[in-house]
Amino acid sequence: MDAYLAAAIEEARKGQAAGGIPIGSVLVIDGEIVARGHNQRVQKGSTVLHAEMDCLENAGRMSAAAYREATLYSTLSPCAMCSGAVLLYGIRRVVVGENRTFQGPEEYLREQGVEVTVVNDADCVRMMRDFILKHPELWNEDIGE
Repeated sequence: MDAYLAAAIEEARKGQAAGGIPIGSVLVIDGEIVARGHNQRVQKGSTVLHAEMDCLENAGRMSAAAYREATLYSTLSPCAMCSGAVLLYGIRRVVVGENRTFQGPEEYLREQGVEVTVVNDADCVRMMRDFILKHPELWNEDIGE
């Protein structure tokens, strides 16, 4: 398994262990993880702290050039909000752990010039399927249903 996706999965498990939704993300520039994050909507009572948003928040301020060199890894296909952040900051590559349990606007990202790679990692799929079965109300809240 890709070491960066493994780090995102580690973040997802960290979030789940803290009572949250098991989605994790890392931001990579020049082969180095510069930020990590996990979904913290439950833990912090937040409306916006999806894993990708938490990761970008943890990255802090960076230049536009740095974002253009970055790859965002996420255990789950980014939703419309997180995809918007990818576009806003000019992140050119997104690696998705899985999009079977949820698929965000991946095609729109591609149309905007973002390289989107979907791995469909078995651990990512299993982690989300198990969570959705056990906590459908939290899942539906997270995706706005």
